[in-house]
Amino acid sequence: MDLLTPEFGLFFWTLLAFLTVFFILKKYAWKPILESLGDREKGIAESIATAERVKNEMSLLKADNEKLLAQAREERTQMLREAKDTRDRIVEEAKGLAKEEANKIIIDAQHQIQQQKMAALTEVKNEIGNLAVEVAGKILRKQLNAAEGQEMYMKMLAEDIKLN
Repeated sequence: MDLLTPEFGLFFWTLLAFLTVFFILKKYAWKPILESLGDREKGIAESIATAERVKNEMSLLKADNEKLLAQAREERTQMLREAKDTRDRIVEEAKGLAKEEANKIIIDAQHQIQQQKMAALTEVKNEIGNLAVEVAGKILRKQLNAAEGQEMYMKMLAEDIKLN
């Protein structure tokens, strides 16, 4: 049991050693330790504040990036829409020009066909007229070769003159 209950001398020397170490530590080590802990606490607080600031900046940058991406998508969509409209307009213009050109070609072809038709009709009429004159000439020659035919022809001409 002696071990469990210390004697007064042991208690006194232990207390004296503790107080000596305590005062030495308080005078020489306590301030640097507290300053070191304070500096460390400040550093940790600054690091936390910097991390928060960086986190906020990152969230702002992320929001800006998302906004820029949305604008880029919108611009891309608008550019595609404009390109499609331009393509449709060019196609419509080309179709219109093609129709005009086709109509012009058709009108020219119809005009040429009409001219060729008229030329062919005129040529046919001239041929018919030439054939009629030739046939009439042959018939008259044949009839006028005979004396009776000449007399009949003179009588006919005389009757025509009287009627006019």
